[in-house]
Amino acid sequence: MKWAVLQFPGSNCDQDLIHVLRSVMGKDAAYLWHKERSLGDAEVVLVPGGFSYGDYLRCGAIARFSPVMKAVGEFASRGGFVMGICNGFQILCEAGLLPGCLIRNRELRFVCREVALRVENAGLPFTGRMKPGQVLRMPVAHGEGNYFADAETLARMERGGQVVFRYCDGTNPNGSLGDIAGVCNERGNVMGLMPHPERAAEPILGSADGRLIFEGLADAVRARRAARLSGD
Repeated sequence: MKWAVLQFPGSNCDQDLIHVLRSVMGKDAAYLWHKERSLGDAEVVLVPGGFSYGDYLRCGAIARFSPVMKAVGEFASRGGFVMGICNGFQILCEAGLLPGCLIRNRELRFVCREVALRVENAGLPFTGRMKPGQVLRMPVAHGEGNYFADAETLARMERGGQVVFRYCDGTNPNGSLGDIAGVCNERGNVMGLMPHPERAAEPILGSADGRLIFEGLADAVRARRAARLSGD
């Protein structure tokens, strides 16, 4: 297992991810149950969308205490690649692996539609196949995707290039501050986004733009393996 897809009670996008990783990308991917305490030989950890623990208390608030999340935190601290999608983004924020939080959509309604994203930081493992300013099309499906952080945190994130994706002008579906759709940690090895790249990874779905994220990650994994072999 090189690509681990976490599973919590209520996850519902884990199978979509496994399909993309195995059938579209040809990767060695496997599910990892939330009670596991080790990530095994995983090189990438993906936290899927869904409704972990029924979204009780707050989205991701219970999942952050699952045994596997301690291992994810340690993996991230060593520079491991971690990506959270939708509910996975919420979980990573709740776990303190990403700054800010996700709150109820501005209109207090569940939103499910395609959005346009602008690439703000193309220098990450997740965005290496993209160009700054490139526009991508992916679907969103959430009720709590409104990104929020205090003014000081937002300013620091803007300076540090931690805003990875923004909703294009006029397309913000949830009221996120600064039209933020995806962010990363200071080190750049952990990313979360509300849109679903796994639902936009094949032309038959209307867009294959999401595949660029998985391809960028695959490039980063290969580069890291090569560096290890060379002793760098």
